[in-house]
Amino acid sequence: MDIVNITLWSETAAFPLLTTMMLVPLVAMVIVLLSPSPIVALRIGFIGTILTILLSIYLLLVFDADRPGIQLYEQLQNISFTYTVGVDGASILFIPLTAILMLLALIYTLTSRRSSDQIQIACILGYGAILIAAFSAMNALQFWFVCLLELIPVVIMTIRAGSGQNRRWVVALLLQHWGSGLFMVLVGFLMLGFGVMGTGDILTFDWPALKQSDASLEYATLIFFLLFFGFAIRMPLFPFHGWLPVLAEQGTIASVGIFLVGLKLGVYAVIRFIMPLLPEVAEQWAWLVLIFGLCGIFYGALLALMQINIRRLLAFAVISQTGMLVIGIFDFNTFGLEGSILLSIAFGLATAGMLLGIGMIYKRTHTAMIPRLGGMFDANSAVAVLFVICALSTMAMPGTPGFDGIHLLIEGTIKGHGWLVSIAILIGNVMAAALLLRAFQQIFIATPVRFQGPFKYSPNASTLPSPGNERIIAAVICSLLIGIGFHTSPWLQVIDQSVISIKELHSTPSDMQHSDTKAMPIINAKDN
Repeated sequence: MDIVNITLWSETAAFPLLTTMMLVPLVAMVIVLLSPSPIVALRIGFIGTILTILLSIYLLLVFDADRPGIQLYEQLQNISFTYTVGVDGASILFIPLTAILMLLALIYTLTSRRSSDQIQIACILGYGAILIAAFSAMNALQFWFVCLLELIPVVIMTIRAGSGQNRRWVVALLLQHWGSGLFMVLVGFLMLGFGVMGTGDILTFDWPALKQSDASLEYATLIFFLLFFGFAIRMPLFPFHGWLPVLAEQGTIASVGIFLVGLKLGVYAVIRFIMPLLPEVAEQWAWLVLIFGLCGIFYGALLALMQINIRRLLAFAVISQTGMLVIGIFDFNTFGLEGSILLSIAFGLATAGMLLGIGMIYKRTHTAMIPRLGGMFDANSAVAVLFVICALSTMAMPGTPGFDGIHLLIEGTIKGHGWLVSIAILIGNVMAAALLLRAFQQIFIATPVRFQGPFKYSPNASTLPSPGNERIIAAVICSLLIGIGFHTSPWLQVIDQSVISIKELHSTPSDMQHSDTKAMPIINAKDN
């Protein structure tokens, strides 16, 4: 039996912090819907998101990186439901990232003054609250229900504010893919809970109880495939990725920042529910996951190189990145897990920055086709700097969090799968670098194939992005990427305890003897 250390919220915080972080954007969402005008709605939205960011900073301050297990634990039990929330190193960094991208998405909405903005602002706030609830959920069915609610803002934003002509078809495609994934995850969770009960324990879906159970599940392999395939659709992992390029092309960029954090929800779910609850089966089928990951890396990179639509290009880049993250998780060692979590944060922030920048360019040019863009550096210098810094972060350049993340991931892959797989990951990363640099050159430096006219700011055109808004978004994202990149050790220390506890479930006796010495040198090296 694996004992889970639990620290109640009352031991470290002055109030139920996680529940408050969910309620603040939800209350702001209700007020926004009742607001008399979009201007008032924007103000309420900004107040709600800034409060959420302040609460997330407080969350980081009260979180003890040296204390293992679940912290800020809250539980409310009733006859019909159980509400359980908490955070550990595997989940806590996603919550501030969600809050920051909520604010950036709202700043992006300042580029438009349409009547639908009020609904858009409410959806952004609701989506942020849903993601915070998902990353802090400590009950399997609660996590599933929150993921189901996630469909609501995504569907509304796509239908009302999408940029494509086939938005309803896109929504139907999204419901088809996400619906099948949610169904498989629900069946897997039910089989997991009832399987534990069948061995003599009480029926429960709380994550600490499931982890502490020493039950031997009769259908563990089936549960693994149901959960993994369901989460693979959500990541998305090749070959379950078909919905993402279509949604990226037809959907709204205003929600893309927090939506990309939502994509990492699938990666997080594998770390949370598969690795600690089904460790033996995960090791047994790691070879199959490795095949999916390798295929996804090269498939995504090759398809990205073939795209002329920048949104689809970035969507396939996300698919390629997902292959790397999954391989790192299934390295079954500290390096791979830490690298995957850190890269999830870096990729989510960097890709959101690139798509927000492309969205601001779309507002001005009304096209996402790369051949129709070009020579836009002078009129869009802030967006150009944002794009290149984000691209360098996904390329794992020194001074960005991607550098430390890919270093950890490769180190873990060498230990877990050998040199050949590690070389394949590096080749895929080089391909991703090539496609992003090529896109930067074509959009901002090269002469456009089809001339679109001068791209200059017009103070009388309210539909055009404001230079101030562009600079704010660029400054925030670039500062975060560079700041985290030059000072990664504190974030790795936050992740470390949860990663070690998961890794010990997959360790051989020799690994256990060296578990402490394997994690510390790489952290100390960053301080030097």
